[in-house]
Amino acid sequence: MEQILSPARAAAPTVRLWLYAMAFLVFCMVIVGGATRLTDSGLSITEWRPLLGAIPPLTEADWLAAFENYKLIPQYQIQNSGMALSEFKFIYWWEWAHRFMGRFIGVAFGLPLIYFMLTRRIERNLWPKLLAVFILGGAQGALGWYMVSSGLVDRIDVSQYRLAAHLTLAALIFAAIIWVAMGIGRKRYYASSPDDWFAIFLVALILLQISAGGFVAGLDAGQGYATWPKMDGQWIPSGLWIMAPGWKNIFENAMAVQFNHRFLAYVLLLATIMHAWRSPGRSATTLAFAIFVQACLGVLTLLLHVPLAAALIHQAGAMVVLALAVWNLHERLVSRSPDPNPQ
Repeated sequence: MEQILSPARAAAPTVRLWLYAMAFLVFCMVIVGGATRLTDSGLSITEWRPLLGAIPPLTEADWLAAFENYKLIPQYQIQNSGMALSEFKFIYWWEWAHRFMGRFIGVAFGLPLIYFMLTRRIERNLWPKLLAVFILGGAQGALGWYMVSSGLVDRIDVSQYRLAAHLTLAALIFAAIIWVAMGIGRKRYYASSPDDWFAIFLVALILLQISAGGFVAGLDAGQGYATWPKMDGQWIPSGLWIMAPGWKNIFENAMAVQFNHRFLAYVLLLATIMHAWRSPGRSATTLAFAIFVQACLGVLTLLLHVPLAAALIHQAGAMVVLALAVWNLHERLVSRSPDPNPQ
């Protein structure tokens, strides 16, 4: 007799595919966000209109009005004075595309979520996780405007603190979506061995490194000290602790910020190699190889003085590495069942 599946079980492949599509959109959003930062486009739209902002300028008068608003902020007055309207349109379209993608992702996530819930195509234990991701997405939009607002008065760019927070939250949402998608229809167990916990540590370390990369981008710290393996002619450059109090160097000293990003890359590479050696398997080995490639991309981007294409490939690589770390953790927790209480 043929077994009849519940609506949720029957829809599991569709829900999983939808979530992977959402993760891909977030991935693209991060890349467009990186381009927005690297082209100094993020401050070109000086207002936050969640609904009407989806409509770009449609007439010459609309473009001139948007341009006049941009002329009122320090970035134009100090850095881009004399910019032509055509140049303004270039940076405006980058920022508009970034915001439009955010709106599109919200709709593409929210509407199917409502449909799946109303038609009972999602297991009850999955609802809170998906609702949490949706709420984080909304918070990400608000955080994006909070970041932009930091560059509209008294600065020519956004706060590196807010930029790093914005990037880190995007990475967290990306990882959470992949984690939930991988777990649909699979029984996962709680971490029970040192290697399990080390796999969790690797995910956290990669998120920390992505955050450090946000500080590098926020301070344009990659534009200086374009040598490797030494930095400013030294293995440990002087000038790492020139600011007082000392903690400021970690977040506001461009030399220290770049040094920290380099150091974390070495730590991460060694940690993943050790993990692959202790826990041989396809996911751990792939993760170690991907981080080696990502480190090479980082060095190349630095030596080339951060060209747009190389920088975006490096940023995409960070998200790929994060996805592989989530996959590695998932594989560890479904490969055997040491705990009778699955997650």
